[in-house]
Amino acid sequence: MALYLWLCLASTLLVHHSHQLDDKQIPLSLCTGQPGIPGTPGMHGGAGQPGRDGRDGRDAPTGEKGVKGDMGDTGESGPRGLVGDKGDLGDKGDRGQSGECAVAPKSAFSAKLSETRTTPMAPGEAVRFDAVTLNDQGDYSAETGRFTCKVPGVYYFAIHATVYRSSLQFDLMKNGQVAASYFQFYGNWPKPVSLSGGSLLHLVPGEQVWVQMALGEYSGFYSSSKTDSTFNGFLVYSDWRNSAVFAKGEEL
Repeated sequence: MALYLWLCLASTLLVHHSHQLDDKQIPLSLCTGQPGIPGTPGMHGGAGQPGRDGRDGRDAPTGEKGVKGDMGDTGESGPRGLVGDKGDLGDKGDRGQSGECAVAPKSAFSAKLSETRTTPMAPGEAVRFDAVTLNDQGDYSAETGRFTCKVPGVYYFAIHATVYRSSLQFDLMKNGQVAASYFQFYGNWPKPVSLSGGSLLHLVPGEQVWVQMALGEYSGFYSSSKTDSTFNGFLVYSDWRNSAVFAKGEEL
């Protein structure tokens, strides 16, 4: 191979000097030979370094706001539909409960003993407070000493007894049952003393309330021109919805 190259070089020089020809005029017959052996492929080159950042572009001006489009035409209202057929009449509903009275029901009384009572009263006997000071509804009876309920609800009953030279024990009765009991023992006091009590009771029409002696020897109810023994009662609030009168739709 080296010899071949040397021969070509020598021929080129010879022709150059002899005929003063340039490289392009060298006869091809002087450089004929075998093709060279392909060279070994070169190694893969490494990645190049990153290029420099380009310059920042200038901010462009904000574009103009576009023109608002036209609103489409509103369609015309359609014709009103025909009225449908009338439905069948429904079943009659249950009757509602009666409303509260336009005027609140009332019930109240007050009575006292009209004369001095120093004689013993029999046990189980209702004390008849015979001097009535208030009884507009007529619910209390001075003849029997008993209150009879007409308006259902909650009532308050109060008893005030003057006790003089005797012990006293009495009960507040509701339909023959003791609702409350009261007792005052005599301690040889020279002047009258007092025994008072009260109770709330729920009543329905027809029920009765009265004061009853508990023991015959403890019967010191007393009254005079300067001191009284009284029995009072009044309706706190009515309760029509829980009464038989209301269920029947009756009126007083």
